[in-house]
Amino acid sequence: MPNQTLEVPISGMDCAECTQHVQHAIEKIPGVQSVNVFLATEKAIVRLDPAKVDLPVIRTAVQGAGYDVSASNSPMLAPVSTSDFNRRLTLLLVSVFAIILSVVIFGEGLGWFDFLNERVPFLLGFVIVIAGGYSVFMNVIRATLKRQIISHTLMTLGVIAALVVGQWVTAALVVIFMRVGDYVENFTTESARRAVKELTSLAPQTARVEQMGLEIELPIAQVKVGDIVIVRPGEKIAVDGEVISGQATVDQSAITGESMPVEAASGTHVYAATIAKLGSLRIRTDRIGVDTTFGRVVKMVEEAEAHRANVQRIADKFSAWYLPVVAVIATLTFLFTRNPLSTAAVLLVACSCSFALATPVAMLASIGASAKRGLLIKGGKYLELLARADVLLVDKTGTLTLGQPQVTDVISLNGLSRNELLSIAASAERYSEHPLAEAVRRLAREENSSLIEPKDFESVPGQGVRAVIDARHIAIGNRRMIPAAETLAMTAELEAQGKTLLFMESDKELVGVFAASDTLRSEVPAALKEVRTLGIRHIELLTGDNERTASTLAEKLGVSYRANLLPENKINIVKEYQAKGHVVVMIGDGVNDAPALAQADIGIAMGAAGTDVAIEAAHIALMREDWNLVPDVLKIAKRTMRIVKTNLAFTTIYNVFGLSLAAFGILPPVLAAAAQSLPDIGIMGNSARLLKQK
Repeated sequence: MPNQTLEVPISGMDCAECTQHVQHAIEKIPGVQSVNVFLATEKAIVRLDPAKVDLPVIRTAVQGAGYDVSASNSPMLAPVSTSDFNRRLTLLLVSVFAIILSVVIFGEGLGWFDFLNERVPFLLGFVIVIAGGYSVFMNVIRATLKRQIISHTLMTLGVIAALVVGQWVTAALVVIFMRVGDYVENFTTESARRAVKELTSLAPQTARVEQMGLEIELPIAQVKVGDIVIVRPGEKIAVDGEVISGQATVDQSAITGESMPVEAASGTHVYAATIAKLGSLRIRTDRIGVDTTFGRVVKMVEEAEAHRANVQRIADKFSAWYLPVVAVIATLTFLFTRNPLSTAAVLLVACSCSFALATPVAMLASIGASAKRGLLIKGGKYLELLARADVLLVDKTGTLTLGQPQVTDVISLNGLSRNELLSIAASAERYSEHPLAEAVRRLAREENSSLIEPKDFESVPGQGVRAVIDARHIAIGNRRMIPAAETLAMTAELEAQGKTLLFMESDKELVGVFAASDTLRSEVPAALKEVRTLGIRHIELLTGDNERTASTLAEKLGVSYRANLLPENKINIVKEYQAKGHVVVMIGDGVNDAPALAQADIGIAMGAAGTDVAIEAAHIALMREDWNLVPDVLKIAKRTMRIVKTNLAFTTIYNVFGLSLAAFGILPPVLAAAAQSLPDIGIMGNSARLLKQK
């Protein structure tokens, strides 16, 4: 049987350390080929041999690691406004500090702990401690049997130390703070998940389908390709498809992040999760569910954790070593001080989860918030690389320009009429996807030139097309395809105007020239200027156009250029810069540039909404054609990495300071247990700023 991919919903994970335990448990199962565990969406994607492993086997392994396989993915959270989230964060901070102050001032100061230890039988206190921390202690036992040290292992040892010296009240308070710490970690993790869940909550659940003259509301899973979907004013569009009748103003912000609505009418392609603000539509379904553009966006955001930043891998490795190091420090503390309470305090104050959370919480918040703005980032790895990028390579047609060139000149070289020349050229270009081919076809339609079905059509990337039209062998393309064009003197003036030329041969005879011009996007000059201030030291234009056309545009933008390039030439240029140690960003339209986008350290596809190749090939997809998004995504990357580094620095300093105070007997066990949750709160508050990026 062929290998299968299984999506397994996991419950009980609340930190990055949990995902590692689940991943290790599943990886050990014979027949599992690969596994990725995602904290944000609480699931594992497992590639396996179905003859050797199935879901019950995976469930047993996950349960053995202390977690569970739920019946379905966790329910979506209702969207939480930023102001509501900030109020909850403030309440949590105040509550934790209030608890700590109460413990220090009232508990220790008034001698309540000593009073309870003296008056309440130790056996009763022992039962209270065990009952309060039973589930935590069982997780520690399971992990220990598997030779794993988890964050609660150290706190459990602290509880044991407190019980050994007869301080059951201290042990009970430690259990309470363990629970508080768990709540804080869950809340911290949920803040990272929120942006992803707000995005997925936008997905439509039902569609109104036309069947035998009736309108029937169906669950989206029952809608089929080809069905006619009816959308009324104010309703969400449930599918990707083509409008066959009706007219509406459509809010596409769920896909593009652009608040300005667009007009949809017959022939317009519309997307799932967008909203028909005014008017109604009848849509022929092309794609449903996870296959829609919105479905693919959600899936990529959900799985962005798989592309971990290097700084996250370092933090994960550090976290794995941190707990054994703390155990050594606690042992040394006991050997030098012979004070079990100081030893317990060392074990209690250590907070390993803060190291594990420092990077993924920030990355998930940033990726989720960016997706809602039309910036699709495939993982933290690409945010980290983008923050260090210093070379920007840019395609021309459809990227720097609008991608809608207009044919300005039609020149016949052998007596063919303009109409004949257009008819032959448009027929040969009939099945080409290049923007220049569309420009020729558009002019032919405007001038009512007849089209002939081409035979033996062949598209040559970076050159042009060949076809047989009425028994004549036609070739239309650039100089690489039509070498005879080099002898034409008339082309110099056209190219000096920044126009792109297409040459046409009929049976090896040069018969015509087409000149086309494209419009530079108005926001490009300002965007490139801003990009330079964000650390990009070198910008280069890469184009298949001729030298004169490329130099005219490059001079206008103040960038360097290389012309007459084939797709493989662009890949080699990317490799050339990478070999010199540069971090390379490549921006293209995602179609002809797909190989170069994939080769670059960060490939950015411009205007990728609805374009499968662009979304697959690029590492970052800009869902609308707006160059202002390029400096925006650079700023997001740099801001995200600043917050990650701040998180790591804060938790490192905090833990070193706390361990030092505990080892020297300055920090009592109760306060140590209370204080261990504070780094998580700091990380959460710092990372939450990414949820409201400007």
